[in-house]
Amino acid sequence: MVANNLVLIPGAGGVGRTVFENLRAQDVPVRFMVRRDDERAAELRALGAEVVIGDLTRPETVAAALQGVARMYFGMRVSPDHLLAATVVASVAKEHGKLEALVDLSQMTVSQMTATSTEESHQQRLHWLAEQVFDWSGLPMVHIRPTAFLDTPLFTTMAARSIQENGTIALPFGTGRTSPVAVDDVARVIATVLHDPAPHIGQVYELTGPRSVDMTELAAEFSRALGRPVSYVDMPPERWEAHLPMLGMSPHLEQHVATMAQLHRENRYNRTADGVERVTGIPAQSIEAFVTARKDFYLG
Repeated sequence: MVANNLVLIPGAGGVGRTVFENLRAQDVPVRFMVRRDDERAAELRALGAEVVIGDLTRPETVAAALQGVARMYFGMRVSPDHLLAATVVASVAKEHGKLEALVDLSQMTVSQMTATSTEESHQQRLHWLAEQVFDWSGLPMVHIRPTAFLDTPLFTTMAARSIQENGTIALPFGTGRTSPVAVDDVARVIATVLHDPAPHIGQVYELTGPRSVDMTELAAEFSRALGRPVSYVDMPPERWEAHLPMLGMSPHLEQHVATMAQLHRENRYNRTADGVERVTGIPAQSIEAFVTARKDFYLG
């Protein structure tokens, strides 16, 4: 498949999969680069995507995947290889690619960071460094910086478990405020940029939900959505962090999630931005709307 608007997406799931669904609705051709030719790859082919095998940390496979590609989305799950992958993509795209747009999924915490700040997680530092590499490359960049995802286990699987057990959301966020954003909204922004990148080159878009709430207010939105009382329980950080290894998290992911909680307690997530509506013309969905759409999941 070769087309002047062909988009390369790494990975078969996560935000990239939702970006694909948006692009498919607009008849934009997509090539996925996946590590394994498995059932998910077969499903993507059945949906009309081209699929190639590769790895963001292996330059030769990135170069092959970029052949004939005009636009690329760069996004990864939380990984200690994030900076390596970003550097490989930037160097290969500069030497071998002919990109008119490279859309980088970063994090909004980067907006608050400096070259020497130390309060952030290792993952957040990797995002900051990756942005520097991309900008130094001279490639046509667009940085997308979402705040915490509504779809994160903090607000989905972990919340559903405690809601079903005792009607609570138990997190160590103290009185900190937050404005989580849905993956669907982030993907709409990315797909809009990839569909017509020219107006967006050089921009940084910060994405949040429509308002910032403390955890008691967040629990109230859950209550309205689910039609049953939900309250917030402020857990001691040490007790909460002790449960993280039981969730099968890697040490790198554990450190990132624990730092997110710490930054919430320090009110570092108390922020709002209009990036979703500014790019797509449609406001970001509220916590209540997100939970209402998943009522059966939360109630079990």
